[in-house]
Amino acid sequence: MGGLKADAVAKIREICGRYKDEKTPLMMILSDIQNEYGYIPLDVQEIVSEETGISVAEIYGVVTFYSFFSLEPKGRFVIGCCLGTACYVKGAQQVIDKFSEELKIQPGQTTEDGMFTLDALRCIGACGIAPAVSINGKVYPKMTVSQVREIIAQQYLIVEKEKEKEGVTA
Repeated sequence: MGGLKADAVAKIREICGRYKDEKTPLMMILSDIQNEYGYIPLDVQEIVSEETGISVAEIYGVVTFYSFFSLEPKGRFVIGCCLGTACYVKGAQQVIDKFSEELKIQPGQTTEDGMFTLDALRCIGACGIAPAVSINGKVYPKMTVSQVREIIAQQYLIVEKEKEKEGVTA
């Protein structure tokens, strides 16, 4: 969204306006912006600040505190590897290391083609099926290093099927 276009600025102002009568509108505003654009860069935070009177420092603090908000664009597939205690002791670190190796990115980064973002998560509440990985909200239980390459390939197949459905060929 670098160098915001007038229509994007108008949309952000409209989102802020939706919550003008709310006592504490920030989370709702940021959530709507995240859903609309996929991330919340500093220039967007400045517009939210102008519209709400909330300081940029406070907005930035909220954006960086909650893991579901992002300062950077996310990939088409967001891979969240749980590193909570149960997952960690069952090999989650090796799983995330394998995703890193295969995708050639570190946790918190997105592949150059914009297909994948790799995130290290603290706990996804799936301790009974550890180690767990989530991809765009779908949980993959009892992940192993040997499954990583196949999981990545499955995501590419999803994209190919979507293209076929739309009548687009590669």
